Amino acid sequence: MDFQDKTYKIMIPLMRGRRTEERLQIALALTARAESKIVVLGIVEVPEDLSFSHGAIPARSYRRLLSRAIQVGRQEDVEIRSMVRISRRIWQGVLDAAAEEKPDLILFDWSGKTKRSDKVFGTTIDRVVQDPPCDIAVIRHHGRTDFKKILVPVRGGPHAELAIDLAMRMATNLHSQVSVMHVYLENISNVQRLREQSIIDKILHEMGLTDQIARLSISSDSTERAILEVSQDYDLIIMGASVPETSDPHLFGQIPEYVAKNASCAVLVVKTKEPVDLSQLLPAGTPDWSFPEVAILPSPETRISEIVDKWFAENTFHHSEFNDIERLLQLKRKQNLTISLGLPALNEEKTIGAIIRVIKEELHDKHPLLDEVVLIDSGSTDRTVDIARKLNVPFYVHQEILPEMGWYRGKGDALWKSLHVLKGDIIVWIDTDIRNIHPKFVYGLIGPLLTESTIKYAKGFYRRPIKKGGILLETGGGRVTELTARPLINLFFPELSGMMQPLAGECAGRREALEQVPFFTGYGVEIGLLIDILDKFGLSAIGQVDLDKRIHRNQPLTELSKMSFAIMQVILQRLEERQKVELLENINKSMKLICHERDRFFLEMQEIGDQERPPMAQIKEYRKRAWQ
Repeated sequence: MDFQDKTYKIMIPLMRGRRTEERLQIALALTARAESKIVVLGIVEVPEDLSFSHGAIPARSYRRLLSRAIQVGRQEDVEIRSMVRISRRIWQGVLDAAAEEKPDLILFDWSGKTKRSDKVFGTTIDRVVQDPPCDIAVIRHHGRTDFKKILVPVRGGPHAELAIDLAMRMATNLHSQVSVMHVYLENISNVQRLREQSIIDKILHEMGLTDQIARLSISSDSTERAILEVSQDYDLIIMGASVPETSDPHLFGQIPEYVAKNASCAVLVVKTKEPVDLSQLLPAGTPDWSFPEVAILPSPETRISEIVDKWFAENTFHHSEFNDIERLLQLKRKQNLTISLGLPALNEEKTIGAIIRVIKEELHDKHPLLDEVVLIDSGSTDRTVDIARKLNVPFYVHQEILPEMGWYRGKGDALWKSLHVLKGDIIVWIDTDIRNIHPKFVYGLIGPLLTESTIKYAKGFYRRPIKKGGILLETGGGRVTELTARPLINLFFPELSGMMQPLAGECAGRREALEQVPFFTGYGVEIGLLIDILDKFGLSAIGQVDLDKRIHRNQPLTELSKMSFAIMQVILQRLEERQKVELLENINKSMKLICHERDRFFLEMQEIGDQERPPMAQIKEYRKRAWQ
């Protein structure tokens, strides 16, 4: 049997930070290398009296801890990644993560002690084993990871097959010797002995191991003592769970638990995916510590609030989590991805040069995280294009891209058309009026897309100082966000209420997602993308990254008023499409602006409203692109 012939995913729940590196080494030994994946899982437990959003900062710390741990054990031929989830209880977080990741095996660490007498291996392991989502392994390894001699006591059954399978995987990776051991009780008949022997013969034959594995047969009055005596010459025991009797208080069976507690070598106890009724395993009279089923379901408002709080804690990142550019490069190469940076601009000669120099030098020339940096110009009349040309950055005029589609004034149209000319699997856009440019504005957005496979779209958020009377105040920016966007989001799209800055111009997305959603052509592009990505891919597909502080040109109130007007139209349009309101058919899309001059004031009418571009994937010319 070829034990390296299938993709094998192992999940390692991190329990109180114990021995992560050792368990990672053990998991690597159990993998089929080039066809394997390891997920290191951290669970942030949030008490019932706090909202899940309180887990955001602990989750960030956990991600950093796991990132450091997996760097120690990283192998070129095995995909290792970390994930952090928020839950009320660790065991529930493990089950939720397993449902999301669908691992083949969950590898728990066990110290050999249990604090509560009503628990076999502890609350977390017991609850997961009660209804296992996959195969389960519990390791007590005494700090050892180099196992040269492996003993596999077997009697028969599916748990024994799993034990032998894992032993052979480990033997292949560690060049270990494996011995299958069977203990015959002294008082059994010859018929029973032959029957047990035939079961083991059948298992080894079906696994193709009849002539490939050493075998030991021992007669004893105690299976446990026989295993412990023989194991003194071995580094590791791998044994399957035994079928418990009704009155047996041992979750994996009496013999495996006894061996795990008393062996001087490491012990790995395994169990295949099948539910166990814990009520049959605990002694009579044991108090019921389980949590009762709640008959009353939470209200939809409460449910959405909890979903958003949990999302906020799990999907809110900080740019410093991704400042190891070499690590991002490794992830990019491992996933065989290309990344493009598009710089939408209109008359940004004061800032475009610094932005190109800083980003291109650090993330393209020095560290090739970006495969291309491209200026998407909207007809600048200043030196914006000349500066880009002198810095060897290619540029496109957005009005000239897909000329047969015509063009509209606005940043949204430039972003939509840029999908046609940018070549990357991941597309990054940042505004070009940033005055405190730093590579974090780009790598911070790329990070979640390389480390979290579920995230398809990441937006930045930051503190936005505002200049007042020549003085730069630390807060005060983001007025349209706080006075228009966030109130309307909370009213009508509460799933997005955890977005810190839904209108931020700094964002990154997977092409496979961006090409499937429409783009509004003007001020409404950011809110439109958020709503449409939410509807198409779900909240878990969106992430947000703290970029610290962004200094940029502040807009006058008149421009902010027009921006708010356009954004409100987009939100109302999406509401109407959800059949929540019917307003747009007769709605006024022109705005009377109050204009002030030195000696007078007057009203000026302007048509303000975005057009909606279809998903780029529907455009025939786009589908013909040779680079796809």
